Amino acid sequence: MEVALRCPPPLAPTDRVLLGHGSGGTMTAALIARYFLPAFRNSYLDRLDDQAVLSVGGERLAFTTDAHVVTPLFFPGGDIGSLAVNGTVNDLAMAGARPLYLSAAFILEEGFPLADLRRIVTSMSDAAKAAGVLLVTGDTKVVDRGKADGCFITTAGIGLVTHSATISATRARPGDLVILSGPIAEHGMTIMAARAELELEAPIASDTAPLHELVLDMIDTGAEIHCLRDPTRGGVATALNEIARQSGVGMVLDESAI
Repeated sequence: MEVALRCPPPLAPTDRVLLGHGSGGTMTAALIARYFLPAFRNSYLDRLDDQAVLSVGGERLAFTTDAHVVTPLFFPGGDIGSLAVNGTVNDLAMAGARPLYLSAAFILEEGFPLADLRRIVTSMSDAAKAAGVLLVTGDTKVVDRGKADGCFITTAGIGLVTHSATISATRARPGDLVILSGPIAEHGMTIMAARAELELEAPIASDTAPLHELVLDMIDTGAEIHCLRDPTRGGVATALNEIARQSGVGMVLDESAI
């Protein structure tokens, strides 16, 4: 039987923000390119890395910020608290930085159970200790009932870059190897299964974890590392497309090795 394959039609123009704009994929990239880059354009932002590496007082500092919105708030292998810490730590790690300090802002919905808040805060504290970072400043706001999904967290992080290499999505080169640190989609599948209350034959759990020690060990080997990326909402495919676009290169992947 022949099956006709067609590309999906392009999205119709819209004058409103859609859920797809936060997917981490093509719509997110278009939103950034159309609104944010023209407004704030500078050499740091134009790289579209997971962080910015800045020279301050003779030191190289990595600086990043991230917003964390996940449903459900608690899932196998983690929760929004540990995800917030590890996600920020890993954004810094993708520059080869040693994470040092974090900030956290909480947006809480009226009626949110304090027991859940304590659980989230305890999880964040444990994750910060495991990563060797300090949460040194923060903020808390409460919005009306029904105006938030329980709890949103925004974090920022600062890390120290002690090596001389420039690691950026703009630096992928012909001949580079694409290396994955582990299986893909474990976190995404965990969230999808928990959200839909699916019972899977094989249990699956989020692989959220701090990666900076792994990255620093890689750098210590003396290997020439051009680019690092921590795939999040858009997954490996989106991360590789972003790198290819920023560096002006193509990629050939061995699907059976992924």
